[in-house]
This record gives sequence, C-alpha cells and structure tokens, in this order.
Amino acid sequence: MNKKQIRNLSSIIALSLVAVLVSCNKSSENKSTDDLTATDSTNMLAKDAHSFSNPNEIAIAHMHLDLDVSFEKKVLVGSVKLTLNNKTNSEILHLDTRQLNIEKILLDNGEEAKFELGEDVEYFGRDLAIEVTEDTKAVTIYYSTNPKSEALQWLSKEQTAGKKHPYLFSQSQAILARTWIPCQDSPGVKYTYSATIKTDPGLLALMSATNGQKKDSSGVYNFEMNQPVSSYLMALTVGDLEYESLGRNCGVYAEPTMLEKCVWEFADMQSMIDSAEALYGKYAWGQYDVVVLPPSFPFGGMENPRLTFATPTIIAGDRSLVALIAHELAHSWSGNLVTNETWNDFWLNEGFTVYFEQRIMEKIFGKPYEEMQTKLGMGDLKKTIARLTKEGKAEDTHLYLELDGRNPDDGLTDIAYEKGRFFLQTIEKAVGREKFDIFLKKYFTENAFKPMNTKRFLAYLDDNLLHGDSALKASIMADSWIYGPGLPENAPQPESEELQKVETEILRFMNGEMAKELVTENWTTHHWLYFLRGLDGKLSLEQVKDLDKVFNLTHSGNNEILCDWYQQCISVEYKDAYPSIESFLTSVGRRKFLSPIYEKLAATEDGKAWAKEVFVKAKPGYHAVSYNSIESILAD
Repeated sequence: MNKKQIRNLSSIIALSLVAVLVSCNKSSENKSTDDLTATDSTNMLAKDAHSFSNPNEIAIAHMHLDLDVSFEKKVLVGSVKLTLNNKTNSEILHLDTRQLNIEKILLDNGEEAKFELGEDVEYFGRDLAIEVTEDTKAVTIYYSTNPKSEALQWLSKEQTAGKKHPYLFSQSQAILARTWIPCQDSPGVKYTYSATIKTDPGLLALMSATNGQKKDSSGVYNFEMNQPVSSYLMALTVGDLEYESLGRNCGVYAEPTMLEKCVWEFADMQSMIDSAEALYGKYAWGQYDVVVLPPSFPFGGMENPRLTFATPTIIAGDRSLVALIAHELAHSWSGNLVTNETWNDFWLNEGFTVYFEQRIMEKIFGKPYEEMQTKLGMGDLKKTIARLTKEGKAEDTHLYLELDGRNPDDGLTDIAYEKGRFFLQTIEKAVGREKFDIFLKKYFTENAFKPMNTKRFLAYLDDNLLHGDSALKASIMADSWIYGPGLPENAPQPESEELQKVETEILRFMNGEMAKELVTENWTTHHWLYFLRGLDGKLSLEQVKDLDKVFNLTHSGNNEILCDWYQQCISVEYKDAYPSIESFLTSVGRRKFLSPIYEKLAATEDGKAWAKEVFVKAKPGYHAVSYNSIESILAD
C-alpha cells in the first residue's frame, strides 16, 4: 500500500470517528465475540469506538520503552519498540497518538517505514498508520512527547513536599496513554512490556512493573512487566522517593518528609492482601506497592499493576480513609486481571471493585464499618442519578453506557462504581453469599488477563451461577440494572445502626439544639460525612458559625470532611472560611474534591467571579484531568 493509500485510509478513519467514532460498540456487541489476549491469535475484540487501532488485524504483543526524562524541557524523548502479532497479514498498523512528535519509524529489518498521521480529532488525537509487511515482526518508533501532554504532569521542586527536587507522574486512564506512548489505546488490548528509563541522578523512577526500592546513582532504571496489561495501566513516576516494606509482599514509596506518616496510615495493607486472596484467589502480580504522589494527582488512586498511585489526601492520621487502598488493591482482580473490553463496559471494572473493596473492609474492620460505607455510597449514587436526570442525561445512569463519539471520561461517575456494586449485591442476596463467592472466584480465575464485555458477562453469569433458572433471573432484573435508568425496584436499601445515631443528632440540631449539645464522641469520618450531607441546604449562617466554633471544621485535617464542610460554608456565604477554601483549592488537585466546591461557587455570580480568581492561581498545580473539568464548570 502506497503513501497516498495510507493517507486516504487515515482520513477515512478520522472522518468516521468524528461522525460515529469508527463504529458503534452496540453493533459489535451483537456479534459473537470472544476474548483476546496478547498471545491469542484467533479471537476477536469488539470494535472500540475510542481507538483508531486495528488489533483484530495486527495486535501489540510486547512493548519496550527506551525514554529519557527531561525535566528542563518537560518531555520524554526516545523510542518504543512494538513486537507485533499480525493475525491477518495486514499491510497497515494503526496506532493511537495525541500530542506526540513522531520523528521516524524503523521496521525490524532496519528499513525506514512509511507512515502517515491522520486528521486530529478532539479528545482522540491522530491515527498513526504505519506501512508494514506480513513478515514484519516489530516496529520501532522514535518520538518525543509534548510539554502539554495531558497524561504527564511535571512539577517544580516548589510543588513537592520536600521542595528540593522536581517530580513527574503520569495518568493514562481513560485514553491518555496515547499522549505519551504511541500504542493501541484500548482497554481490551493487552500486552507485556519492558522499559529503560533515564533520569536525573538522585531521583527514583518507578513504573507499573517490577521496581527497585533504592535510587541508582546512574539515574538509569530497567523494568519488566511479564503479565499482559492494558494501555490505561501504563504508568511512570519520577521523584525524590524512598521505600519502606509493610509486609510479605507490599510496601510504600513516598517523599522522605511523608514516608513515616504513610507507613503508619497503611499499616493494614498486608492484611488487606491476605483478606482479598482468601476471598477470590491468589494475588497474581507478585508485589503490591503504593506510591503516594504530590497533592496535584487528580484521583484518589490509580490501580496501576504492582504500583498503585495514591493521593496524599487519604493521609488523615487516623486510618479512616484507607478504604481507597482496599479499592485499588481490589482492582488487581477486577480491572487489571479481568478488564472491561471497551469504556462502555466500564461498570465491569468499577462496580466489581467497589463490591470487592467492601468485602475486604468488612473482613478487616467489621460489619458496622462496611454498613456505614454502603449507606454513604447509596446516598452518593442517588445524588448522581438525580443530577444526571435533571441535566437530561438519564441514559448515563445505565450501567452499560453509550459513550461513542464522547470522551470516555464522561463515564467516570458514581453510576459505574455504586450502581454496579449494588447490582452485584442484588445478585449476592438472590443466590447467597457462599455461592456468589464461589462464582466470583471462578470468574476471576477463568477470565484472568482477558477482556470482558457486558454481553459476555451476562452469558457467563447465566451459565455459571443462574443455570437458566427463570425465576431467579427475574428476581435479579439484570436488564433493568444494566440497560435501564436509575435504580430498579429491587435495589438494596442499606441500613446502618451507627448512622441512625447520626440521624438523631441531625434532628436535634435542626430543632434548635446548639452544636455543643450534640453527641459526637467517637465519631469517624463516615459519621461526620453523613451528618454534613444530612444538613446540606438546610443550615443558616448562624448554625454554620456555631458548628465551626465548636468543632473547628474549617481547619479539619481530613480532606473528605473539608470538601463537604466547605460546600456548606459556600451555601451560606460564611466568609470566615473563604481563606481556608482558597488554600484548599490551591493545594489539592483531586478532582473529586475540586469539582463540587467549584460547582457550589459557580452557582452565584459573586461566587463564580471569586472562583475564577482562585482558579488562575490554582491551575498550574492541577493535572489536565482536573483543570479541564474545572474550566468546564467555570465557563461563561
């Protein structure tokens, strides 16, 4: 195929993406599709509407990265060698790229390959079409990233805890891997990888792979990931980091000034691993470590295999927020091991993980703890359903999403997480926990290192748990959960004795009791969150002042509580709290906290004007995932 043909094909693909993003996953779902792994040459993947790539023709089997980290220029420079599985003797390899400078491409015989970059498509970048032959076993792409790559955040030394060295971290989910690696950026495509990363001496480089625990004075680090992973799990961080073991096969990395606090906070991590293995089988990735990143990290955590990325906002000093670690650990089975085939199937990743997280937390901390989390989760879910419905997006309250033509980041809401979890709880209730645990262990074992889509999961559920029992299937109401809006009529109604006590105090306060009279002894984060959410929109300015005077909530050391409290302060324009709110917004980059606070400010003209002033100061410290969301909230 000549260069003109490549160009024409690239243009056709780009135009198709603009219109319907190559093809509708729904039509692909109607085909008989099976799983595909890095070594499977016969089975097919459903077409991913968020990718230009063609893995059903040519798939990446292995990737080797060789990259230099330039903090001065804020770029990665080097190459990626892709070992290929050309299943159909195709002449064109299609890869996803965005914001990349492609210098040259070599075939494995040393010949320079012809290639063409397609039209730029919003969110999705450009198709990289490379001419190959049926005998081509590998291609090596020489490239550099853009300083504005949305996956990479480059931090100055002033933006770190230690203030002595710069810092770099990546965030590839959902489709940002293509902004730092030319790849088949689809969750259903899995491959092994290795890497050589060169950085400044005195800094430690880590990846979602095997990692060293000490700095190398050469600044050169080598990595291996022998299990197949998806592109969204490609991860890199470089900084002034130290390590401490927390058990048999786990530990924590953090900046030196943070390490002691992190070690204390995560003391139960080995117990979490042991509890998870007891439930659903052996941990498949060898080592489980956590690296605590600077505050600008946009998520609570990211489940990169072998190396969870975590926000420092969970370091509360009382271990009250470590459910996040249980959640990211659970992804080692649901998501990393059995992966959603496309982003429309995202609930298969997060719904399973929240369910699994709750089981871990119940085993370690007891049923009352789990009940509080579950009831708070239902509250969050109902709030999200109400918001999406009000915005005319009722279809986004389905578990199976229709994200074709949209940024898959739109699907990262409580629907996938909480509605998915409550659907699985509904199945558990219908069949019994013992049978459901046996089923889940089998599901993770038999589908390990493979992608899964919604249609295949329902067939697997029927074959391996429901066994064609029509009455049992009817009681579960799977279609209503997966393809219907909101909550079905058989949704669980979680209860918590601990939170019933909080309801009593909410009523007392609303009926005129002063804050000092409230019974709050031994309240945990979950008690306080339930209390604040139960008061949302019902407080007067005087009541807010009273609560703050007694409990000093404006200066709480707990970021979860601060997020909810600041929203109360904004609602009644409690100006005494605004300096603290500004400090919070300029020092924390976690989108979960930023978005509701900015949304509350944007509800009034004066609040929005002030929020824009704060955002100008805060934006340099936000990752693109966060500042893109905030810009949308503050748009005129």
